[in-house]
Amino acid sequence: MFNLRDALFAFVILSILILIARWIKQKARWIQTLYLPESVVAGFLALILGQEALGALITNLGGENALFAGGLFSEPIRTVWQQSPGVFINVVFAALFLGESIPNPKQIWKKAAPQVIFGQTLAWGQYVIGILLTLLILVPVFNMNPLVGSLIEIAFEGGHGTAAGMEQTFIDLNFPEGGDLALGLATVGIVSGIITGTLLASWGRKKGHIKTFNKEGQKFSTYEGLSASEIKEKEERIRLKRIKLYRNLLIDPLSLNFGFVGLAIGIGWLILEGLKLIESATWGATGLTLMNYIPLFPMALIGGIIVQITLERIGLKELINRRLMNNLAGLALDIVVVTALASISLQVLGTNIVPFLLLSIVGIIWNLFAFIFIAPKIIPNYWFERGICDFGQSMGVTATGILLLRMVDPENKSGAFESFAYKQLFFEPIVGGGLFTAAAPILINEFGSLSILLLTTVILVIWLVLGFFLFGKDSKQARIAEKINR
Repeated sequence: MFNLRDALFAFVILSILILIARWIKQKARWIQTLYLPESVVAGFLALILGQEALGALITNLGGENALFAGGLFSEPIRTVWQQSPGVFINVVFAALFLGESIPNPKQIWKKAAPQVIFGQTLAWGQYVIGILLTLLILVPVFNMNPLVGSLIEIAFEGGHGTAAGMEQTFIDLNFPEGGDLALGLATVGIVSGIITGTLLASWGRKKGHIKTFNKEGQKFSTYEGLSASEIKEKEERIRLKRIKLYRNLLIDPLSLNFGFVGLAIGIGWLILEGLKLIESATWGATGLTLMNYIPLFPMALIGGIIVQITLERIGLKELINRRLMNNLAGLALDIVVVTALASISLQVLGTNIVPFLLLSIVGIIWNLFAFIFIAPKIIPNYWFERGICDFGQSMGVTATGILLLRMVDPENKSGAFESFAYKQLFFEPIVGGGLFTAAAPILINEFGSLSILLLTTVILVIWLVLGFFLFGKDSKQARIAEKINR
């Protein structure tokens, strides 16, 4: 148990660890080269100084009663950290679309369709290979829980936040080691994603796949079709209206934006509770229960979309400041990552090291295969620049995708950044931390690995066929033109 004072000092220590991590990153060039965020460094620092590493070493040398046998952090602080990821991940997902102008689905699809298809292909393929590996090797050879088949997508596509948010679901489904394995895989995903992405960028330049590197692209404008003066005028109108709306509010803008996050989470909770009631009155009466295992964060995302659309309809969208919303989400995500990594069980990873390595290797191979052989066939224009965004996201977090894009297209000549952003509206609510990501372990538990393998394979094939049908011909012509121009 812990009290509010314990919680305060738990976050005081966390903030100090982040500052130390920043200093370490400035001194360690290899960390800078890998572009590891400070939160990951701080999380590993907390893990090393905690019960699992330093504490275990001191216990082995001096016994359970030795000083710091539990690491440098007290049990109440460790308890606060263990519960934090599942709480703060709701803030991250609630803020995802708050402050973002949401175009109608037709406009989004027109701009982002190839990337939507490629992103969905990556995600569903991770389920297919993960479940195949589980059925063929992990269950029969290592006697693993069948839920392990969902870990590649949860960890690679979802990242640390999703992996941490799913911890309680795995516990409820009698697979407590699932959370630790997912967090370990998420770390592998980020590191390997940056390393392989950097190598791919070098390969793409040598092969001439990066059009913007050869200055063939043209600068893409966020305000497409508007002149510079019109853009400036539009931004000024937004600024003046926001000042007017804030003028008579006796509340700090940050607090106001935090209120909208809370409202989004509240709406998400109501949606989840409503689904539980519907389930209990329908299929739940037969004994099939799914909603009790669904975490809150995908519903919080939907709640955020509802809040954003509502404010747009009533003409108050300027109340939300996207910069402040990014700050809130960034703070919450840092808390999620640090506390989740600090709570990893090294014993679980050591016990399952071979399955862990197999999941890591298979996941990396699938993502590389999809990028090199599938992306050029379904993304007609700037396939490398646009595809590497989704490759990066499929290996860790959205920030990894943006980072890799900046490596190959720093001036955004391809327009990949906008397409990548729009794509999230068709992507995040379903996979990469969305509804299916949250439901996948539950579905495997209820219907078995083979049934979900068939389902995910069918969905993967549908996305591939759709990609080849809609964009295959244009992509082929683009590849031919690329070879001629070399």
